[in-house]
Amino acid sequence: MTPEEIVAAAIAKLGVPYELIPIDPAFADTVAFCEKYGYPLERSCNTIVVASKKEPKKFVACVVLAHTRLDVNKRVTKLMGVSKASFASAEEMMALTGMQVGGVTPFSLPQGMALYIDDRMIGLDWIILGGGGRSLKVKTSPEALIKLGAEVVSGLAH
Repeated sequence: MTPEEIVAAAIAKLGVPYELIPIDPAFADTVAFCEKYGYPLERSCNTIVVASKKEPKKFVACVVLAHTRLDVNKRVTKLMGVSKASFASAEEMMALTGMQVGGVTPFSLPQGMALYIDDRMIGLDWIILGGGGRSLKVKTSPEALIKLGAEVVSGLAH
């Protein structure tokens, strides 16, 4: 199965309304996607994998609205219980999740990986997320992330 097929199967199991949006992979990056397909940046989300600096490495996934910035240095390091963390490299992310930059989604993260979502998403009727690869986006409600076991965090992003 492709990463996109894995994501489609995973979200279907959640029992929430969703729409799969096939896209041109050249427009997978959030700003390009919004401009090309007419979706507002304020409803588009970035799923960011964060890695601790020290061994043994710890990884978490964070979902924030695209017009905000993830607070890695204060908020995420505190959630992870580490002194320093940074964005996982594209190579680490691919090895860990099987997903490329531009397609990372919370719907097919490795078992046991913590998932944190910014509280600004709660109350929105729909959001756009990556679809596992650069050729797919998913439109669904933040409720889908709650059903995945995400922890809602106040101040996850600025």
